[in-house]
Amino acid sequence: MSGKRPFLPPGGAPRGPVRVLISSCLLGEKVRYDGGHKRDPFLAETLGRFVEYVPICPEVECGLPTPREAMRLVCAPGAPRLVTARTGIDHTERMARFAAKRLEELAVLDLCGYICKKNSPSSGMERVKVYGDSGLPAKVGSGVFTKAFMYRFPLIPVEEEGRLQDPVLRETFVDKVFALKRFRDLVRRGKSRGGLVAFHTDHKLLVLSHGRTAYTEMGRLVARAKELPVETLYARYQEFLMKALAHRATAAKRADVLMHMAGHLKNVLTGGEKHELLEMIGQYRNGLVPFIVPLTLFRHHIRKHGVAYLERQAFLNPHPVELMLRNHV
Repeated sequence: MSGKRPFLPPGGAPRGPVRVLISSCLLGEKVRYDGGHKRDPFLAETLGRFVEYVPICPEVECGLPTPREAMRLVCAPGAPRLVTARTGIDHTERMARFAAKRLEELAVLDLCGYICKKNSPSSGMERVKVYGDSGLPAKVGSGVFTKAFMYRFPLIPVEEEGRLQDPVLRETFVDKVFALKRFRDLVRRGKSRGGLVAFHTDHKLLVLSHGRTAYTEMGRLVARAKELPVETLYARYQEFLMKALAHRATAAKRADVLMHMAGHLKNVLTGGEKHELLEMIGQYRNGLVPFIVPLTLFRHHIRKHGVAYLERQAFLNPHPVELMLRNHV
């Protein structure tokens, strides 16, 4: 973790590293079938300052050489097979054995995310080509290792580096990673109903920005906190949290949250300041300015007037500001 910039989210610094599994080739390691790599500058140089990567290349780690014959998924009863493209050697069982062992090792690392290589027959998340008898591929598959990972860890955020080029998907993924880390830190401090209620209060506006339905469902769950065993309460809450943050936070949803926040400031702002806030919200809603513009203005007023409820909202700082993700949405 040396050399990484400090990040202070609501509730203080993360307890320990924010660990993210990542395809080794995206960090510049020459492990691809052709002996090359697919280094991604944002992942390696920018996000990498705030997370601790756990590199993985399933094909190399299951014992295949570099370089090696390219592989592909071939349609078969039950599930696609992982075979070499030219000679037709079937490596499905080899990969399955490796995956079973590696996933158990990863289970103790407290992973908060996984970034995989798109289109890879071992690591792709979705729309990987599957070849049938006709020889024409259909983009309906998932990489053998990544499919096993998602089955074993259904609540850990997974994304492909190609989809992370989309600013909205990029922020959505990073939101989930850091929210999961904050939840894990809450669990480490000890599971209590009061602790979960405080966590939910801090994350209300962040959840609301991803959708009102999930916001309502989570509110109902927390309202029943005293009726449920603590273990059940936390398990259900984590599931709701990850599903809620998986929905896109659109400009319209965020603008509605900003209007809600403006209501908490109405008694401390002048008429001119209120007008300026509303104007900025309208410009953001209409796509004239990025989200960071009205958000910066809100931060100024919240800090100036010390509005406690808003100061503690994860919505204001859900991830490191140095990533500048909100400059592009």
